Amino acid sequence: MNEFLTNPQNLFYILSVFGLIIIVLILIVIRLSIKTKKLMSGKNGRSLEQSFMSMQKEIFELQNSRKSIEDYLKKVEKRLGTSIRGFENVTFDAFSGMASGGKSFSTAFVNEKKDGIIISCLNARDHIRIFSKKVTNGKTEVELSEEENLALTKAIESCSL
Repeated sequence: MNEFLTNPQNLFYILSVFGLIIIVLILIVIRLSIKTKKLMSGKNGRSLEQSFMSMQKEIFELQNSRKSIEDYLKKVEKRLGTSIRGFENVTFDAFSGMASGGKSFSTAFVNEKKDGIIISCLNARDHIRIFSKKVTNGKTEVELSEEENLALTKAIESCSL
């Protein structure tokens, strides 16, 4: 190792490499200095600080509005769960042979929780009968006709996402 450092040619190479590194570092410092001046350009350093303060205020306002939007969406989701989301209408001829013309119907209205109502109307030539049945969790306390059951099943299917 001592022989390597004592050789003048090797010493010249080492000094040349260090000199080149110093020149590169000086160029980097100059370049950073120019970029810093561009960043600070404007009226003064305060204009940069004011820009940061303005951006911080806008971020704070955006966070507040995001929170209020999230609260609003939670309320909407809660209301949507109880609103009617699915319905189905089934028409049929309740009194075959009496020429009612298939004007009778059963209509089911349900929400996401499968709660709702079934309204049935039986039409004959000289009278109309209307029935309603409460639906809780997809079931009723009274027996359903075939048409009412079909309307309820299709309404529940149309409600699902």
